[in-house]
Amino acid sequence: MTPHEIHCQYFSQEDLLGAGCLDIRMAMDAAADAIKAYEAGDVLFPEKIVQIFNDETQERINCLPATFKQEKICGVKWVSVFPPNPSRYGVQNLSAVIILSEIEHGFPIAFMEGTLCSNVRVGAMGALAARHLAKQDAETIGFIGAGEQAKMHLIAMKTAVPSLTQCRVAAKEPAEEELFLKEMGPILPDIEMTGTRSNLQAAIKGADIIVTATSAQAPLLKADWMKAGAFYSHVGGWEDEYAVAKQCDKIVCDDWETVKHRTQTLSRMYKDGELTDADIHGNLSEMLSGKKPGRERDDERIYFNAVGLSYTDVAIAIAMHRRAQEAGMGQDLKIQHEMIFEHAHLRDWVRL
Repeated sequence: MTPHEIHCQYFSQEDLLGAGCLDIRMAMDAAADAIKAYEAGDVLFPEKIVQIFNDETQERINCLPATFKQEKICGVKWVSVFPPNPSRYGVQNLSAVIILSEIEHGFPIAFMEGTLCSNVRVGAMGALAARHLAKQDAETIGFIGAGEQAKMHLIAMKTAVPSLTQCRVAAKEPAEEELFLKEMGPILPDIEMTGTRSNLQAAIKGADIIVTATSAQAPLLKADWMKAGAFYSHVGGWEDEYAVAKQCDKIVCDDWETVKHRTQTLSRMYKDGELTDADIHGNLSEMLSGKKPGRERDDERIYFNAVGLSYTDVAIAIAMHRRAQEAGMGQDLKIQHEMIFEHAHLRDWVRL
């Protein structure tokens, strides 16, 4: 190894899965610690860069950086979201990679598949919220949407609320529901799973926990379907009618200041004058720290909206990186052998 060699490690999705990184508890702990570090001023969290290629379909690629000063690690998630992919091409709508660098020399230490981390983060944030806001004896969960984030949310909710025994799912196409049941049944055999053949009301009405995880931009969830005592985890953009939030006893966000400038239901309500700052009970960080209460009564309807804080992605990626290293997974990736002008054959490679 020469003095100027730079190496990092490459981890595929299979490397991360093989190392046991689909671990919601690990992700919840990493995300909770990251939120506390951010509140303590230990996290650099610049604005994300968004490149939208189609305003109608919201096909886009985002660049989301964050640095943990105590950890001395900087990370970035490069994530593409192409909602038409499943129907148009039969492929996933989200893909991501993550780069981690140390900040002593500024060199990269890991290049990782990031779709797993991104989906785990969504589930972990929902699970953290459920731990504080859902009834801990909840038995039934209902889904609108049956894609990757819905599947991850089911694992996450079962982790946070082990009493869950029934799952009902509604998707745009019954085939999506069938795939959900086929893939999730063996993973969670103690949950009875039912597809509703696209009947959204049948999936949601009477559920203790409600999850909307769909790329549809429409008020699919109706207020009449949300029973007293239900906890609602809003994953995507515009997925519920305004009356859902209006009837809730508490509205909690991962970060309300960020949410209200995006395109979620709550931000639409804020822009339309239907919701004010005073209507928000608080941020999840305030539940984690005990500054504000979570669920206080069994009959409270509670709404949770996570816009996605990418520093939690980076924190989870750091935890995954460590676990994968400990498991001996991944492979060495040589970035350079020498500095540019140290190469003996540079003269042969220069193009003038």
